[in-house]
Amino acid sequence: MRMKGGAAAMAAVALLLAACAPSVESSPAVTASYESEGARASAPAAPEDPYPEVVWPLTGLDATDATEEEMANPALAIKIENSIDARPQENLEYADVVYEEYVEAGISRLVAIFHSQMPESVGPIRSMRPMDKNIMGSYLGPLVFSGAQNGFINQNAAAGIVQITQDRGDYGFYRTSDKVAPHNLHGYLSKFLEQAGDTTTPPQQWDWAVDVDESTAQTEGTKISNIAIIMSGWAHPSWDYDKSTGLWMRSEFGVKHVTTDGTQISATNVVVLRVKIVTNHDGGGSGVPETLLAGYSGEGQLISGDKVVDIEWSKDEMTDPIEMTTTDGEAVELAPGQTWFELIPVSGSVTVS
Repeated sequence: MRMKGGAAAMAAVALLLAACAPSVESSPAVTASYESEGARASAPAAPEDPYPEVVWPLTGLDATDATEEEMANPALAIKIENSIDARPQENLEYADVVYEEYVEAGISRLVAIFHSQMPESVGPIRSMRPMDKNIMGSYLGPLVFSGAQNGFINQNAAAGIVQITQDRGDYGFYRTSDKVAPHNLHGYLSKFLEQAGDTTTPPQQWDWAVDVDESTAQTEGTKISNIAIIMSGWAHPSWDYDKSTGLWMRSEFGVKHVTTDGTQISATNVVVLRVKIVTNHDGGGSGVPETLLAGYSGEGQLISGDKVVDIEWSKDEMTDPIEMTTTDGEAVELAPGQTWFELIPVSGSVTVS
């Protein structure tokens, strides 16, 4: 059963309960006596509804305690550096969704989407690439970065992307002393929200299962415990399943990928999308790699819990979510929680075991 913000699921549960209720006409008449409290029969408790009344759109987790202001915030898409000089990053573990993309020489860079959790600051923040608008365009919020070729900045502006960038004089950026430039630029999320302009809360991107056991990977997949990826000679991410938490724990070249406070990066869902890479010369400078997303499709794998299932993906326009289906064409349901997308070139390798 798919959950769209919880409302459809609640209605479906109500109809199911109504269908199972006994018919009034066929029930015998009953006369109850209430002469004393001891004689009063206690009614059975209603079954607990498994669906939260309100969920965060990008994690599917319970949002009933969130304020209206928090729910109304736009999602901040922030470019995070992932080279060896940039790690460990600050507060990356709080992102709802993270995309790992291929850039120059095969080094990976991240697009981290923050919404349900807004830490004070994050970093290191680095430059934008031409595919970023197609990665974050469906979230309808601003793109935060530092530097880009003028042609790509102009393309983003023409496409309606709200851009918050240090080079243009936007505020909220600062440099730390723990790393050397350019690997030490960080930023305050509250300041970025102040500059979000005419953006809105992000729409739900895909279907959520009620829990991990009902997710598509669990109901249709094969059991695994490790994901080993070779994106390029400079990027070897891997994920190991932790039974105690039910999460996938991330490493880089076999070393735990941790943030500045020592927290190892984890995810409830890991989505591997096989993508085509081309060289884009439209920025006005040297050609840069571009991951082809909008208007394209391909194959991939969805991992939730301790199982993997083969999927197919497609994306229509910049503002459309990435559609994911099983090989039979059924829309997938992810487990509630944080999600990492690995955008892996078709020339790279992915091994699950």
